[in-house]
Amino acid sequence: MYAVIKSGGKQHKVAEGEVITIEKIDAEEGSNIEFSEVLAVNKEGNLQVGKPLLEGAKVVGKVINHIKAPKVTIIKMKRRQDWRKKQGHRQNLSKIEIKSIEIK
Repeated sequence: MYAVIKSGGKQHKVAEGEVITIEKIDAEEGSNIEFSEVLAVNKEGNLQVGKPLLEGAKVVGKVINHIKAPKVTIIKMKRRQDWRKKQGHRQNLSKIEIKSIEIK
């Protein structure tokens, strides 16, 4: 059984017991979180797809911890003008363990 959820402007395919990494959400470590924006659920070969969301479906997960992604380095340069600019960025992420997928 798996579901497709929407979180942080992205879509994630999740299954029960799986650990996923998504954009940081405002929840404390160890707390439960509910994803109500479920796009599709496949239960025993029976695929149900919402238009755009599936009514009565939800995915429950537990926040394991908050982490930072590896650094992404951005380098800008204008040739023959002795101009360079270097920046870095680390995205904040949350690790979520999927507890259950529920559908009515």
